[in-house]
Amino acid sequence: MRSLISVILITTILFSCKKDAIKVDNPSTTEAIEVVRFDQLFYHKTAEELLPLKQQFPYLFPTQVPGELWVSKSNNAEEIKLQQFAQQVFGDFKSEEKQLSALFDKVKKSFPTFKSPKVITLITDLDYESNVIYADSLLFISLDMYLGKKHEVYQDFPEYLAERYDKKMLVVDVASAIANKSFTASGRTNFLEHLINEGKKMSLVDAFLPNTPSYLKMGYTQEQYEWAEVNEFLIWQYFMEHQMIYSYDIDLLHRFVFEAPFSKFYLESDAESPGRIGVYMGWQIVKAYLKNNEVSLAELVNTDPEIIFEKSKYKPRK
Repeated sequence: MRSLISVILITTILFSCKKDAIKVDNPSTTEAIEVVRFDQLFYHKTAEELLPLKQQFPYLFPTQVPGELWVSKSNNAEEIKLQQFAQQVFGDFKSEEKQLSALFDKVKKSFPTFKSPKVITLITDLDYESNVIYADSLLFISLDMYLGKKHEVYQDFPEYLAERYDKKMLVVDVASAIANKSFTASGRTNFLEHLINEGKKMSLVDAFLPNTPSYLKMGYTQEQYEWAEVNEFLIWQYFMEHQMIYSYDIDLLHRFVFEAPFSKFYLESDAESPGRIGVYMGWQIVKAYLKNNEVSLAELVNTDPEIIFEKSKYKPRK
């Protein structure tokens, strides 16, 4: 049932909302944040009791799904338990609401056309691919994916993934989702361009969450982030010596960019490294570019990765 509902949710959102990148032309007015605790409204319902919800949230109840499936889901014991866990962790959600409001205000300062989306909290039966879905006017958050890394419901999840399933990561994941929507990478890209595009996203998250520790923005532990800092020169040296920078080998993304328990240098020390080290390196390149060039975030988004690399004068410290 989880996979079916996830696909329906994502498909419904993608086809009902615009896919345009964030633009910076006409400034918008400040809007109050709206939060709907759908997770509190949905469960323990009969078919008749679900009718008002279907009318209020038609995008969450696509007509091609039989009504009895929604009733079954509403009374599913496992999901109800997850909702109870979420209630224990988040309570009235007021702390998170303040964090999201502050985040949206930060986004508006750099992208004036951004409008605060309606925030809808859900239970998605531990669907780790749908923690946060942002689609312009709507922001869906799966509360059951932020119960705390040591929570019993994650005992079968890989530790490197469960590390992120904490309420302190919620606002980071929302910022990342907004950053991901801010630009579209063009065509076929080499390894360096991938790194810099990831670095652009991280720089947006960094600007949106100025008071959040860098290691959390990366989804690292503090120890993992310190490892990356200490080994930055050696990592870059490895990329250069193995002629990876301008390579189009897709395997490099699996080794250094995508989620993984560790990065794959094919060395004995691999297990000491955090995954996604290429994202960290791309962030450092873009940081250097922003330090050496006076550009806005809106300009950064549209700047060619090769230009960013050339003008960054990136040189990791030994």
